[in-house]
Amino acid sequence: MIKLEADLHTHTIASTHAYSTITENCNFAREHGIKAIAMTDHAMLMPDAPHCWHYHNLKILPRTINGVVVLKGAEANIVDYEGNIDIDEETLSYLEWVVASYHKYTCTPSTVDEHTKGYLKIAENPVVDIIGHPTTAMFEYDMEKCVKKFKEYNKIVEINESSILYKKGSRNNALELMKLCKKHGVYISIDSDAHFHELVGQAPQAIEMAESIGFPQELIINSDWDKLRDFIVAKKPDLDL
Repeated sequence: MIKLEADLHTHTIASTHAYSTITENCNFAREHGIKAIAMTDHAMLMPDAPHCWHYHNLKILPRTINGVVVLKGAEANIVDYEGNIDIDEETLSYLEWVVASYHKYTCTPSTVDEHTKGYLKIAENPVVDIIGHPTTAMFEYDMEKCVKKFKEYNKIVEINESSILYKKGSRNNALELMKLCKKHGVYISIDSDAHFHELVGQAPQAIEMAESIGFPQELIINSDWDKLRDFIVAKKPDLDL
């Protein structure tokens, strides 16, 4: 059975439609065997995003909270189809982890060709670590073409539990995406996108789907914290994990 040791997409009350603190998230994570979480509150163009000072002050947080490693990051909004996100260079300098996602609030849905171009371009953006919930029906794209590009640029592809549960079309798209990542040997991360602490590290629907297609556990990057840590440090050797 697939078990997760990290959750690479979580929110705190700094995103005002989330309901828990970073301490509450970490406490719940520890109780449920999660060794690391990425704190990825929304970047500044999202209507409920925190002020940039939230990110500039991340240095005050300890590396671990109640024994859980905290990656200090953000969920960036992909703002166009040219590979751009809504985080400036100064703010990026304070971040350790960047999830890049399309949201209808910060980028108007367009055509399959435009969405495909956008994902191909975001794959080339060196500051992006993980492609956030690329299963939303309103941003339909050529999955296989983009999965190949994600592999080329060493991007992790997210399978997002919250999207599977609450976003139209995401369940079928997530299954297709996992099949393609399996075919092409691309790392995925099964994440909660938790907006409440009792959801951190919890992704039963996504795990069941992965198991149903025999998805290789070695390609689920957050199922093994040691492997994930090695992956991160190889990309960011100055990061003390």
